Amino acid sequence: MAKKKKKEVKIGGLKIGGDNPVLVQSMTNTKTINIKETVRQIKSLEGLGCEIIRVAVPDEASAQALREIKRKIRIPLVADIHFDYRLALKSIDNGADKIRINPGNIGSKENLVKIIRHSKKNNIPIRIGVNSGSIDPEIQKRFSHPCPEALVESVIKSLAVFEREDFVDIVISVKSSDVMDTIEAYTLLALRTDYPLHLGITEAGTRFSGAVKSSVGLGILLNKGIGDTIRVSLAGNPEWEVVSAFEILKSLRLRERGVTMIVCPTCGRTEIPVEELADKVEKLVRHVEKPLKIAVMGCVVNGPGEAKDADLGIAGGKGKAVIFKKGKILKTVKEKDIFNEFKLELKKIILEEE
Repeated sequence: MAKKKKKEVKIGGLKIGGDNPVLVQSMTNTKTINIKETVRQIKSLEGLGCEIIRVAVPDEASAQALREIKRKIRIPLVADIHFDYRLALKSIDNGADKIRINPGNIGSKENLVKIIRHSKKNNIPIRIGVNSGSIDPEIQKRFSHPCPEALVESVIKSLAVFEREDFVDIVISVKSSDVMDTIEAYTLLALRTDYPLHLGITEAGTRFSGAVKSSVGLGILLNKGIGDTIRVSLAGNPEWEVVSAFEILKSLRLRERGVTMIVCPTCGRTEIPVEELADKVEKLVRHVEKPLKIAVMGCVVNGPGEAKDADLGIAGGKGKAVIFKKGKILKTVKEKDIFNEFKLELKKIILEEE
């Protein structure tokens, strides 16, 4: 299904919505006041393709740190604000490219208006982020639990305040940790507004379970044409958020950045340690930006023939393997030399593409 066109919102040097591609976001898990470590993590995420980065701003010192962080990174910087509206104002003054707030916990309407007016004055967009734990109390009373309808109604209520201030540089998210609730909430919201939507399954889980839940939820929504930016929310190293996000987008043919891995599931015919080898290859190619297809196959049955369109591949044999390119065998190598020989051929391909 074609992507539904939304309003266009500018963040730093990028644009969200409109005819623009779905952008990949992540969030640091460092203490923002630790500028050196925060910048190091952001640069690592940049190297994996992260296009927008969010940092927590729990106090004034963190808001002040944004100025130095912003100076040392290339991608747009988003300040994540809860409870204290003054932190949003200070974050804008210190160079944040976007503010993320949850109107349900920011305090009075007067405080929300102060954020809106300061953002408008400085041409800074705002993401309205509502999740199942912070639905507007008055709206929650009408529902027995944090259901999709309650999430959407909370957003619509908040939007009225923004629009009365003639503020339209808005991105919206309505996240739940429940996949089906998230899908329904975004589907309902997409029918009621044309602001760009940021997708995510909040508190999705670990690297494994969280990636599965995010792939299902975000994949269904993106395939409906819903969504303009995404974050795969995982516990632990945020690098896996970016890697997982691009895998989702590549699977849906929405983005072509980086390597797509083809790996056989292994069976009794396997003659080489496929899983171990595939893990090493996957780690090797994580920072490759070019849209290549790489195959690691366990035997000749699923070798060059099954993966003949791979830019580079390995197919195992007894104590040896063949390395092939676009279905044609380049060389036969001993098992102990597979990975090193593969690295040599990969380097050639990357140099050819440049």
